[in-house]
Parts: sequence; structure tokens; C-alpha cells
Amino acid sequence: MEGFPAREKVEAMCKERTTSRREFLRNCVAGAVAINTAGQSTPSFPGRAVAPPARSRVSIARDPLLRGAPRRETGSSQGGNRVDPTRILVLLDQAVHGIINAGDPSGAWTKAVRPGQRVGLKVNTLGGRGLSTNVLLVEAICERLREAGIKASDIVIWDRDSEELERAGFRIRSGGNQVQCYGTDRVGYSDYLASFGSVGSRLSKILIERCDVLINVPVLKDHDGAGVTIALKNMYGVIHNPNKYHPDGCNPYIADVNALPELRCRLRLHICDATTACFEGGPGFKPQFAWRANTLIVSTDPVALDYSGWQMIERKRAAEGLKTLTAEGRAPNYIATAADARHRLGNNDPRRITVVETQVA
Repeated sequence: MEGFPAREKVEAMCKERTTSRREFLRNCVAGAVAINTAGQSTPSFPGRAVAPPARSRVSIARDPLLRGAPRRETGSSQGGNRVDPTRILVLLDQAVHGIINAGDPSGAWTKAVRPGQRVGLKVNTLGGRGLSTNVLLVEAICERLREAGIKASDIVIWDRDSEELERAGFRIRSGGNQVQCYGTDRVGYSDYLASFGSVGSRLSKILIERCDVLINVPVLKDHDGAGVTIALKNMYGVIHNPNKYHPDGCNPYIADVNALPELRCRLRLHICDATTACFEGGPGFKPQFAWRANTLIVSTDPVALDYSGWQMIERKRAAEGLKTLTAEGRAPNYIATAADARHRLGNNDPRRITVVETQVA
């Protein structure tokens, strides 16, 4: 089984509470730093160069009854609009179980987090209620985190803008012994520029000052420029200037953003929400191009997850009689860039990706 990255190694890089930024960055890139042919350095774990695992694991879990039984009276092959809160928790457990076995549902989470850590859930709320990270999924994640020993007040649900969070159905709250939820607009961005490759950006203070561990909770979506927007591109919501990094299908910018040491060392798990997904016309919500896939995709490798999600979107496009993204001139080439020798963020070679597909009974 793949398992989560060694917690001790990740934590050693992210002790920002007690180290200066210079020391923090040195910890992120110390040791055997890999140098590519252009002489550029890649951030690494202390003591060794970063390299993707020999094989990556992607868990795809489905529940055809997530929204209830099909509506025979209307001829619909799907149930209602709202997901079942009990079934979404079961679906989450099954999806995470596909990445790492544990004796009980909260057992896997103890391999990703530990009591005393501050955990951020980076959601995606650009698409409003129609195409944003599902609130009930996020509540299920919070439930499992609390069972793993994380205090409610040490969990923050966040995105770039508080109004977008509210439009997606989240309740803004801060302070007290409760799960926190607010946008970067409430706290601002770092005063310094984090940089890698062609990217220089100020990072959300929620990430820098509020998160020891980051769990990425994106949505499976088509994107009019980048091809798809899933785990990797969701990190555009962490930086102050994403508008600057959309030329050329966001390549190599998406890969460069994800290689930022301050971000990379906090990311622990990616839980892609494909309960409602988008196969065309994204990233905004267009009802005619949305489909209720009733699926979660989970991995510790965002590149492998994005590659697998891309293939899922292509299969849906084919079923709808649409051209491939490559044929339309918008293949998500940034996925291969993220896997290259300079970035080494994960695997995009299907021969090195084990996909575990399950279905809730």
C-alpha cells in the first residue's frame, strides 16, 4: 500500500512556528538537492532529493445511491440533488481505505495528522452551489479529523474569498471552539514572494500562519484554458496573482506553484470531489455540462490524481460525443510538467499508477 508520506520528514520541514522563514526554506531544500540540466534546483526533503514514488496509488470510489434511488417516475437514472450525509461519510471512508488500510475509519487519518496540528482544508468554491466542493463532504472530513484527535478549532476550511465560500453553502465562522471557515480576503497574503521557476507569488496567510498540514479538496472539472482543473490547479487559490499564470494552458505555471516549498511541504492528502463534476464549459458552472458522477478520487500524489481525473473526463466527453481535449488544442500538458525531472511532484505514467476502483454496496 502507498500510505501517506513519512510524517516525521514532513513535520521536520514545516516547523514554521519555531523557525524563521530563512530556516524554514533551508529545511525544505536542504540535503541532496537535485539539479536539472538548466542548473535549476528542486526543493527536497532534508537529506535526500525529492523523487516520486516508484508507483502511485489512486483510489476511485463510487456510490450510485449517493443521492438516493433513481427516480423512475421521471425516467431519471439519478436520484435527487442533495447527497446523503451518511452515505458521503461511507464513501469517504471507502475512498481513503483504497489508499491505506486501517482497522477503523479514523485510523487512516492518524497517519496523515496528529493531535496538536492545525489542519487546513483548501476547498474550491468558484462554481457556486452548482459546482463547488460539497459542504457535506467537507463536514465528513472534519468528523474524521476530530476522531483522529484534531481539535475543531484547529481545523480551518478556506478558499480565496469569503463571499465565494458563502455562495457555495459554507458558513463563515472564526474564533471559539468550532471549525473555522473564512477566505484569504479576511487575513491577506504574506509580505514576501515565494518563488519557483517562473512563479513569484505571495501566499495566503491562512496557509503560512494557520496550517501545519494542508488537505486539498478540489472538484473534478473541465477548464477552458488548462484542459482540466483538479488537484494541482486548485493551488492557484493559494496565491495572490493567479491571473498572471494562465498563458499557454497554465504550463509550466501550475507545476511551478505546486513546487513552492512553503506549499509542498504542507500538502498531505488530496480528496477530489466528483460527486458533481464538469466535462465541458468549465471552470464555471453550466448545468448542461455537469454530471453527477457520485464519486470521490483520493491520492497522496496530485499528479497521478490529475492524470486519472483527466482520463475520467475524457471518457465522459467521448460518451457525450465531444472531441478529446487534445483534439481541441487544450490538453492539460501541465500534468506532464509536474512529473518531469525538475518538479518531480508525482507520476503521470499510467504504468506507474495503480488505480483502485470500488463501489459502495
